[in-house]
Amino acid sequence: MLGLTAAQYRFALALAGVAFLVAAWAPAYTRRRPMSLPMVLVVLGAGVFALPGLPAIDPRDHLELTEHLTELGVIVALLGAGLKLDRRVGWRRWSTTWRLLSVAMLLTIAGTALLGWLLGLAPATALLLGAVLAPTDPVLAADVQVGEPSVAEGEPAADEPAADEPEDDEPEDEVRFGLTSEAGLNDGLAFPFVYAAVALAVEGGTGWIGSWVVGDVIGRVTIGVVVGWAIGWILGRISFAPPGALVALAEARDGFVALAATFVAYGVAELAHGYGFLAVFVAALALRDSERGHEYHRVLHDFAGEVEQLLTIVLLTLLGGAAVTGMLAPLTWRGAATGLALIVVIRPVSAWISLRGSRATRRERRALSFFGIRGVGSVYYLAFALGKSPFLDSDELWATVIFTILASVVIHGVTATPVMDRLDRRRARRTGGAATRA
Repeated sequence: MLGLTAAQYRFALALAGVAFLVAAWAPAYTRRRPMSLPMVLVVLGAGVFALPGLPAIDPRDHLELTEHLTELGVIVALLGAGLKLDRRVGWRRWSTTWRLLSVAMLLTIAGTALLGWLLGLAPATALLLGAVLAPTDPVLAADVQVGEPSVAEGEPAADEPAADEPEDDEPEDEVRFGLTSEAGLNDGLAFPFVYAAVALAVEGGTGWIGSWVVGDVIGRVTIGVVVGWAIGWILGRISFAPPGALVALAEARDGFVALAATFVAYGVAELAHGYGFLAVFVAALALRDSERGHEYHRVLHDFAGEVEQLLTIVLLTLLGGAAVTGMLAPLTWRGAATGLALIVVIRPVSAWISLRGSRATRRERRALSFFGIRGVGSVYYLAFALGKSPFLDSDELWATVIFTILASVVIHGVTATPVMDRLDRRRARRTGGAATRA
């Protein structure tokens, strides 16, 4: 990917222009069809990089670049996901999310790791595979997530007391809300298990477990949440009610504050040895909670969405290129079987178990269980882990992860539109109103 000739550089610029044009045009055709923009971009990348004379896209040769590029895509998407959630954080209001995180994610990691181990992967490699494929993706899941933030007049202020109980008239339907909030949090909460795989590969045995629980699970998660909430609260204060004679940032209506929130929360949390992914999403929730009905949230969300789309176009085009220039060559039957089992069996069964007894309807539970979309976050985690320690069968790991992402893009891309449209129609009939915002 580096060291391009002058001709290759100019071709890359032309390709970027074509990709941006396709991304702007394609949604008009994919919106009501069983296909998605990620599918189109992956096919575009595969078709272009299959042409002779172009360099191979091999993230193994540029682990640090791969890590930082995917890292950037994920953190911008996490901010956007947090800003567009209208529902206040609460134990009951977010019960679907807590179930998916505390039960479904753990079962998915365990199930994937166990299957990989039974099929012959080394224990550390199997655990890493389960960890990197555990988080659902905030980047590729636009078709099944909530839309832009609601800024309707008359919303309760952030300091207005509200009972922590489920509400039937919340603006997000349970499926879109659950998938959006899950993707926002599990990208950070999968990190301890990546660290566990690294510790198992480096140290072996079980002597590392105590320090892992205290440091990587409790310590880093706590730091991420605290830093994220503090940054979000501070930005909310100076955006809407700054002290003294300072001018509120919201009056400037500048979307760059979205990037400020993203980078400050991520950077400070990482410097404090916390989880930056978690901090960015929590900062977005805190910023949104500071003045829920203000239209400036939509300005921030829209700007973050534009940046996210730009990064997504680049990442998916490169992913398609990687698929046809050798990254799938080490794929084995056990890797393909593990990836497909994760998508159609392990995640759906794990999520279904986690949602038993929840307030979601049976059809909603099916959708929540099925749409565990895998994506860019898995590439980040794999590049991060392999930069920390060598793992056995690392080439097969790369091939399995990329295969699983491509399979998810196709399977979930084909089914998302018809399934969500059907759920929206049923919800509209049940509530006697319009379908939920897409």
